[in-house]
Amino acid sequence: MASDLANADVRLTVAQNFRTLASSTDEKDIIAALQTLLSFVNDGPGTTVTSAQRSEFNKAHYTRTLQFLVSNIQADWLKKLSAGQRAELWDSLFLKGPPEQTLLVLMEAIGELRPSGSLDRIVNITERFLQSGRLADLLWAYCLQTSFSDSVQLRETLLSRICALPDLTANKLHPNNRPLFSPQQYYPLLAKEMLTALERTCQALRDGTNCSLMFVAQTFGKVCIQGHSDAIMASMAPHLSACTFNDMVWQRVCWKLLENVPQRWMESVLTGLVQAVHGPDALGRIIGNLVLTNKTAQFVITHKVLLLQYKYKTQVLRTILSYLAADRDRRPLLIQVLRSVSQAWANPSAIKHTPVEQQFYVSKALLLSVSLLKDSELQELRSELLQCMLGGMQSHLDSSVVRIRNMGMVVGECLSSRMDFGGIKLKFEYEQDEETRELLFLMNPDPCEESEPEPGIGVCSSEESDPSPQKESSQPKLKTDPESELDSDDDLTPYDMSEDVKMSKASQPRYLRDCLEILLSSADPERVELSLRAAEGLVRKNSFAAKEISVQMTKVLLHMEDKYSIDGFLNLRQATMVALTVTDCLPVTQYLTSEFYSLNYSLRQRLDILEVLALAAQELSKPDAGDKTPLMNSVPSTEISPYPGDNPVHWRQVVEKRIQSKTKYISKGASQPAPKGTRSRYAAVAGYFFFPLLRNYDKPQVTFDLLGSDHLVLGRLIHTLGIFMHLAVNAPIAAQMGCALLDFIWTVRYHTDQMVRRGILFAVCSVFLSMPSHSLLVDLSDQLFETRTWLADVAESDPDADCRSLAVQSLVLLDESLKKQLQGSKQPSLDS
Repeated sequence: MASDLANADVRLTVAQNFRTLASSTDEKDIIAALQTLLSFVNDGPGTTVTSAQRSEFNKAHYTRTLQFLVSNIQADWLKKLSAGQRAELWDSLFLKGPPEQTLLVLMEAIGELRPSGSLDRIVNITERFLQSGRLADLLWAYCLQTSFSDSVQLRETLLSRICALPDLTANKLHPNNRPLFSPQQYYPLLAKEMLTALERTCQALRDGTNCSLMFVAQTFGKVCIQGHSDAIMASMAPHLSACTFNDMVWQRVCWKLLENVPQRWMESVLTGLVQAVHGPDALGRIIGNLVLTNKTAQFVITHKVLLLQYKYKTQVLRTILSYLAADRDRRPLLIQVLRSVSQAWANPSAIKHTPVEQQFYVSKALLLSVSLLKDSELQELRSELLQCMLGGMQSHLDSSVVRIRNMGMVVGECLSSRMDFGGIKLKFEYEQDEETRELLFLMNPDPCEESEPEPGIGVCSSEESDPSPQKESSQPKLKTDPESELDSDDDLTPYDMSEDVKMSKASQPRYLRDCLEILLSSADPERVELSLRAAEGLVRKNSFAAKEISVQMTKVLLHMEDKYSIDGFLNLRQATMVALTVTDCLPVTQYLTSEFYSLNYSLRQRLDILEVLALAAQELSKPDAGDKTPLMNSVPSTEISPYPGDNPVHWRQVVEKRIQSKTKYISKGASQPAPKGTRSRYAAVAGYFFFPLLRNYDKPQVTFDLLGSDHLVLGRLIHTLGIFMHLAVNAPIAAQMGCALLDFIWTVRYHTDQMVRRGILFAVCSVFLSMPSHSLLVDLSDQLFETRTWLADVAESDPDADCRSLAVQSLVLLDESLKKQLQGSKQPSLDS
């Protein structure tokens, strides 16, 4: 009964003060009314308001009071107050009541008011609200509520206002937003306020007071899921790591905080945390054994971060796996992770269909997991790791991508070294680069990772950090015999012999037939080398003699092996075959293209045929300047690489150059005279290079299966055909070549090997660049829609970044060609 009377008194008092403020013109009455309202939220000494009255006002009338003040922000009675009186009476009502209600009213006012002095005043109040620590008071108030009395909808609204305050204010105040409301300042402030609330919680637990971290955990999770985990974790992670170092209460609070994060936001919290913490020890202190009690956390830590995502740094992998290995209860999860990662690493389908970057990431996870195993665990997993190593190495070595093959070799070496098969260790020959060195380094403990220092204790003393200049490192001096110095020859200047020519008993052949005879019958390494070095020059100087023996010599060179380890053997042999092909084009080309599908050739020889044909076609397509000097002594430079390998930069530049060449530029005149046109020697013979290579591709031979396991040769064949197509621009046979090439690649467009797909897309680019626009519409009208759909699908979903880029370029070229043709087909008409 007494509480009802108190409630009625509060309601009556509030109503009377509202009437006074709305109708009175007396400044004293206005001040008295504001002071009466302020007394309900001011719990300082000397107040006459009881706790029951204050509770009733806060629960039922505080929001209504603030809304009344906002609605009367332009009233005459407020203008009568001085700046000091407004700050003491009007502003204090916003800064001393329940902070959750204040924040909701302020955000509602910012959203409704138009740009004006009223809006500026509300914004100023909001700034003071944030700067005075009221967010920490808000969070702490919810920590004291072990059971929530307000509605779920109210908490959700409040949560969204707290977490999205920079977005809400930016949408309303742009371009005059306040710096405090920017994400760069607001979210570190929010992190600081959350830490304050957690500190108060720790103190309350020490004093025996029960607390709830549900609302703080919800705020923590919602901010992270909205994409601000970096800013939040940058402030919170170091502080939590330091506070939990020797304080079990802080550890308990952190564990409870993470447990209360809603499941739908757990991933964003954990991924942000593992990137921000110093190391596995700090992660273990902050989250405890969360991976054992929370299924979502276990899935994120042991599966998603390791196998489904690959954007994290190596230190994140090391932190996660070391965290799993640091506790006896968590070590079974490390074994589980190792099994999953090893299966993913050895999966042939994953090697073909996942990006190389992801495979490198999985390789790092595998090696780190193995490095953390104990010897007893290694023995239990010995058979599984052996199966993974053998199967995975085979799948990696079968790949046509150099990076993938290197990963297989390095991981195989590391696994065999760790498992120690009776002292037998695998050793491969590969060129070390940054990736291989990083993989090898993972098997060793990280020397840069030092133990985390205790808070307040420096990591090094002043003497170590600031060495005195007077302390010099004393190195032992070498004792020398004074008599030995007299007999020393060190002071004599050596004679310069850098330009001396080594005398050779054999002489360089002067006739091409002599070169052929020596290459056929001689067993003298010196004579063979001299003949090989002279061959190209002799071919180019005497085309008549070269044509007599061109096919025979090409056959000899194609079957020739480097038995004498001649320096630059492959380049010398290739340059001579290119010279023969250019000099006597039709016979040599017919021989090489017919031998490509013949029996008893190695894959290396078939690749040599493709490279020679590609280089010869490029030389024939260039203007003939009459320069007969040999191309050797340096690697031939071409505009289009015979094969891109793992770096398709060359042919992408060619495609972009051709796109730019098709773009029309409006200028006042030519800056230089136009180059004189020359006839292309390649245009007349393009068909002899191109069409024979399309025969028999679908007929597997005894030692050669182009559409089967020999995908390396298939990729290079398609790329070579693309080069032939590119060089045939403006040739009469270009349209026929383009139709045939598209028909061929259409059957293998979804090939599993990414190098084959790169070659296919390069060939498509070549078709769209070189084939006349009208031929695209006339000859390929039935295929264009399906081709465009396929290219769009590749551009969106292919796992290889270069394939996606080439697909986009192909779409651009196709659209430009069709647009050009359609615009050209519109003829002006006369009205009847």
